[in-house]
Amino acid sequence: MSADSAAVEAAEIEPDLRKGEEGGGEEAKEVVVQYVVLRRDLIDSWPMGSVVAQGCHAAVAAVWTHRDHPDTAAYCSDDNLNSMHKVTLEVKGEVQIRNLSEKLAGNGIDHKLWIEQPENIPTCIATRPYPRSQVASFFKKLKLCK
Repeated sequence: MSADSAAVEAAEIEPDLRKGEEGGGEEAKEVVVQYVVLRRDLIDSWPMGSVVAQGCHAAVAAVWTHRDHPDTAAYCSDDNLNSMHKVTLEVKGEVQIRNLSEKLAGNGIDHKLWIEQPENIPTCIATRPYPRSQVASFFKKLKLCK
């Protein structure tokens, strides 16, 4: 297992819980996270700003499309707006990004596969915000994006 894979796996396995600000008897809440997956081949061949823009497009589209979902509302709430959690991962290329999108869709995981136009190139995926435990298993074999 690579160091990147081990780091992702450790981050996914380790419970990421936050106590309410009052502490006391409040129940711990699981962190809501958005996953963004980029294509490694584009990272190696496109300008970095262009690749970052692709991830931004997908992330905004996923949040906007699912803006009425309670997890998205929590993720974008005033209390969480300055402490959002994103995990940015990578896949090798177009085949892998399409396969991941199909796997997510087949399992009912809401996401946006960003297709850059007018070239019609699938560039990245972003999930809507989810409690980490609900989606981490779909991403555990992917490397952190560097």
